[in-house]
Amino acid sequence: MSVSERKLVTEAWVKAVKETKQHLMVQVGGAPLPDVMALAEHAESLHVDSILCLPELYFKPVTSQQLIEYLRIIGDAAPNTPLLYYHIPMFTNINIHMGEFLSSIGDELPTFVGIKFTSANLEEGSQALHADNKKYVIFLGNDQIVNAACALGMDSFIMTSVNIFPELVQDLISAGKNGDMLNARKLQEKLSSAITAITKRNGWVQPMKAAMNFLTDINVGPPRVPLKPISSEAIATMKEDLMNLGYQVTTKIN
Repeated sequence: MSVSERKLVTEAWVKAVKETKQHLMVQVGGAPLPDVMALAEHAESLHVDSILCLPELYFKPVTSQQLIEYLRIIGDAAPNTPLLYYHIPMFTNINIHMGEFLSSIGDELPTFVGIKFTSANLEEGSQALHADNKKYVIFLGNDQIVNAACALGMDSFIMTSVNIFPELVQDLISAGKNGDMLNARKLQEKLSSAITAITKRNGWVQPMKAAMNFLTDINVGPPRVPLKPISSEAIATMKEDLMNLGYQVTTKIN
């Protein structure tokens, strides 16, 4: 999306959460840096609850200190809003160890409160969770390892599958938090089977958007270029696989 579109989306969510009473976290990261700063300033002017930020995407940081220095710029642009870092190395190719990064911050980022950790490396995630005497919140962004993350003590999650299977995910997290690991494992297997049925041939964003259109009442439309919608044949296969797992799918046009 363009900067103006992203601002309009934020403004729409600000209106929505006045009714729903939800915490509003806005992802402001991208490129170039002046746009990121402008989005952070805009989000703060609307009194959002927190902002989430990707790293610099062109002149990529390679050390914790470089990442801290980048995030300081964003924090200065929104000095009254809690700031989180979005760790998603599969897309950013930035592999700074999150446990070491969080342990190195100290007092350098006054508004910094935590990270979104979209990775399957739970050893690293555990170190992040315990960094600086558990000072920071860690939101897991991996849908496939919730039960294992709960066993390590994680209790916060930001996952695509919540949009499609909210009750299943809530039950899974509840079982994990309550220490019912046998039930958590069964629920994780159920969730993972559904995710595999959706994504096994067609990436992530494209099939997830398609699945939302026929598994929920929310039509999110097609992906934007450079991504392309998945084929009608792929959608038919996805629907068949999901129905074999016991899910009801609609027949509306996607």
